[in-house]
Amino acid sequence: MRRIRTVLLPPALAIVFAALLCAVALLISGDSPLTALRVMITQVGEGTTAVDIVNSGAVYYIAALAVAIGFQMKLFNIGIEGQYRLAACVAAIVGGALVLPPVVHTLVIIVVAAVVGAAWAGIAALLKAYRGVSEVISTIMLNFIATGLIAFLIKPDSFGVLQGNNISTAPIEPSGQFPGISFGSGGTLFGMVGVAALLGLGYWFLLNRTRFGFELKASGESPTAATAGGVDARRMVIIALVLSGAVAGLVGLPELLGRDFAYTLTSPQGYGFTGIAVALLGRNHPLGIALGALLWAFLDKSALALDNVGVPREIVLIMQGSVVLSVVIAYEIVRRYELAAEQRRVAAQLRDTAAAEKAAEKVAS
Repeated sequence: MRRIRTVLLPPALAIVFAALLCAVALLISGDSPLTALRVMITQVGEGTTAVDIVNSGAVYYIAALAVAIGFQMKLFNIGIEGQYRLAACVAAIVGGALVLPPVVHTLVIIVVAAVVGAAWAGIAALLKAYRGVSEVISTIMLNFIATGLIAFLIKPDSFGVLQGNNISTAPIEPSGQFPGISFGSGGTLFGMVGVAALLGLGYWFLLNRTRFGFELKASGESPTAATAGGVDARRMVIIALVLSGAVAGLVGLPELLGRDFAYTLTSPQGYGFTGIAVALLGRNHPLGIALGALLWAFLDKSALALDNVGVPREIVLIMQGSVVLSVVIAYEIVRRYELAAEQRRVAAQLRDTAAAEKAAEKVAS
C-alpha cells in the first residue's frame, strides 16, 4: 500500500493542483472552468480525436523512454530532439532510395533510424566518458549541429525533392510504410504504437530482470560503489547514452511511416523536449510514462477544442507546465512524509523491543 501511495499520490496531487491553478486563471480571464472541462472531456469522442491522442501519446512515450534510460544513470540526455530529427531524416532518405520487400523495407528504415540516433548520442557519450564533458552541454550543441545537417541533407542538390513551396526527401514506397489499424471515420492508429508498447515492456524487463539493468541503476545511484563492485562506470555511461540515442532515433517514425512518408523542413519538432517533461511526470516508470504521455497528448488536443469555444488555448500550456513543476514538488513532499513515517515506525519498534526486554528481565528476576 505504501508503494502504491508513493507512486500514484504525487502525480494525482500534481494534476489536481494544475487543474485548480487553471481554474483560477480561467476565472480571472472571465471564462468558466466547468465549460472548459466539459469541452476537454467531450472532445475525446469527436472525430479522430481519440485515435490522435493515442498516436501522439506513442510518440511522446518513445521520447520519454529515451530520456528515462539516461535518467537511470543520472545522465540528462537533452539531445533527444536532435537525435530523433536527424535519425528520421536519414531514415527517410534511405527508405526513399530503396525498393525492398514490404516487411524488410520497413525493418531497414527502423534499424537505420536507431543506428543514426545511437551514433549521434555516441558522440556525447564518448566526450562524457573520456573527457568528462557534460552531456547536457554536448547534446545541446549537437542539437544545433543536427539542425544544420538536416538542412544540408534535404537541399535539392543533395537528397531533397522540391514539392511546391516545400522541400522533402523522396517519398517512401508503400513497401516501406508501416500499416496501421483503421477505425474508419475515427482515424487510423499508427502501427508504431505497438512498437512503442514493446519498447516499454523491453525497458521494464531490462531494468528489473537483467544484470545490466541492475548495474545501470547501481551506477546511477553511486558510481563509486558500483566501481568498487566491479562495474565499469565508463562503459555504463557509453552504453546508457548510446541506448538512449537508439530509442530516440525511433521517435519520428510513427508519423514518418504511418502518415507523412517523407521528411520535410516542416516536419514536427519539439518531441524531444516534451519527452523530458513526460519522463519527469512518469518518474521513469514505464507505466507512469505511458499515463503521462496520454495525459500530455490529451492536453495538446484540448487546446484546439478550447480555442473553438473561445477559451484561451494558452490554458493548456499553463496546465502542462504546472503539472510538471507540481509533480516534482509533490514527489518530494511524499518522499519526506514517507521518510518521517518510516522513522516513526522504527522508533515505535525500538520502544516495543525495549519494553519487551524489560518485561523479560522482570520475569527472569
